[in-house]
Amino acid sequence: MIGPIARRAAARLPVPRTLRARLIAGLLALLLLTCGGVALATTDALRHFLVDRLDQQLSDTSGRYAASLEHRDTRAPGTTGNRSDTRAQAPGTFGARLLDGRVTNAGVVDGDADDAEVAAGNTPADTDDLVQLTPADQRALAALPVDGGARSVHLSGLGGYRLRAIAGQDGDVLVTGLPLHPVEATTHQLITVELVVFAIALAAATAAGAFWIRLSLRPLGRVVAAAERVGALPLASGEVELSIRVRDDDTRTEVGRVGAALNRMLGHIEDALAQRQAVEERLRAFAADASHELRTPVATVRGHAELALRHQGPTAEPVLHSLTRIDAESRRMGAIVEDLLLLARLDAGRPLALGSVDLTRLALDCTDDARAAGPHHRWRLVLPEEPVVVPGDGDRLRQVVANLLTNARTHTPDGTEVTLALERGEDRVLLTVTDTGPGIDPEVAPRVFERFVRGDRARARTHGSTGLGLAIVQAVVSAHGGAVTLTSHPGKTAFTVALPSGTQPSRPEGSTTA
Repeated sequence: MIGPIARRAAARLPVPRTLRARLIAGLLALLLLTCGGVALATTDALRHFLVDRLDQQLSDTSGRYAASLEHRDTRAPGTTGNRSDTRAQAPGTFGARLLDGRVTNAGVVDGDADDAEVAAGNTPADTDDLVQLTPADQRALAALPVDGGARSVHLSGLGGYRLRAIAGQDGDVLVTGLPLHPVEATTHQLITVELVVFAIALAAATAAGAFWIRLSLRPLGRVVAAAERVGALPLASGEVELSIRVRDDDTRTEVGRVGAALNRMLGHIEDALAQRQAVEERLRAFAADASHELRTPVATVRGHAELALRHQGPTAEPVLHSLTRIDAESRRMGAIVEDLLLLARLDAGRPLALGSVDLTRLALDCTDDARAAGPHHRWRLVLPEEPVVVPGDGDRLRQVVANLLTNARTHTPDGTEVTLALERGEDRVLLTVTDTGPGIDPEVAPRVFERFVRGDRARARTHGSTGLGLAIVQAVVSAHGGAVTLTSHPGKTAFTVALPSGTQPSRPEGSTTA
């Protein structure tokens, strides 16, 4: 089970994110595993080979050095004997005699001048080669099986040895050994060489692999670049020219199949956007034509109703009531027609009447009008000391402020406090209309700037509403290069209009000048 410290350490490890980084990391991991396996296999094979060579040398010596320790020779110099057979051993050769499980003699050939004299028979056996063994070493020697097989044993003060035990002539045990130091030194040297060679090979393979992976993934990079360019296009509204395509569409490769699928998808999207734009243009043309055509009959109905109401003769009460309703509804329909015409002109990108607009004066006038229309509301103004002037269309901006104040008045109960605030920033001006009403239904709030959307379920509705006021606000503000946002919760609803303070208004994206 992984502990919390291990999990935190693993979380801090750099994890490759991109496909290129993961491929390079995978390649490096495979190379490391391969090189590590090769290094282990060659090192183990070499060590076994060298140890087998030592075992063969031990077998060839037949315990001659250990036999020389069986009975120490005290004969006078110049006599003959078998010292050349028992003492002519390689330096480092170990020999020991055990009797009844106890080490009686132990020595190591040190390769000095005394060994040559002894081997020639000129001097008796020297005592320089004798060594003292620790109790642990003696127990290890006593534990060796007397079967002629070689075993690896570590002797204190001498290091690792390959030892072989055989039975002596007098019921004793003779142990002969050769040092493992040459084997270990050769193995370590091989490991060092392998580390250097494998490090160079890994570096070269990683560089070559990274170059090849980068070259192989270049088509995929072009697919990603095309997708990113498409993602940056304003596809939500307006006329969009979707001419981006991926060049790599060779279906024989995986990346080519992805590119071909992306091209087909972009073609479908382009057709869908063209159809959507055509439908929107037809709807805008219909709204503009219908509104224009309705202006005359609506004005005619309204004129006849007013004329009938001015008649001095006696009129039945039901007829008078009907005429009054016709007049009111014709006025309301006329307002809707004017709003639709304004939206149609803004959608068509009609140029605004540009000029300098004093928002401070405009806020004062609109608040006075709102106070007269809603005397039961509490109206507040928060204005800076200096006048706030922005470039734009004064009539349209007046309509923005009036619509926001009317929206706050008609959709909140009596006694609600409505605040209009102006604030000048570095490059923009903020106009905020805040009320303390019940707020807007969260389901309606995302669509509140759409046409014919009403927030009746969230606010008290005491007057009729066309659902076009906030749509006009957004369209006019967008035509001025600004933006309008909404924040609402029970007890506070705020519409914030941000307008450029010194730049000329820009037309909405996708619009054309009519």
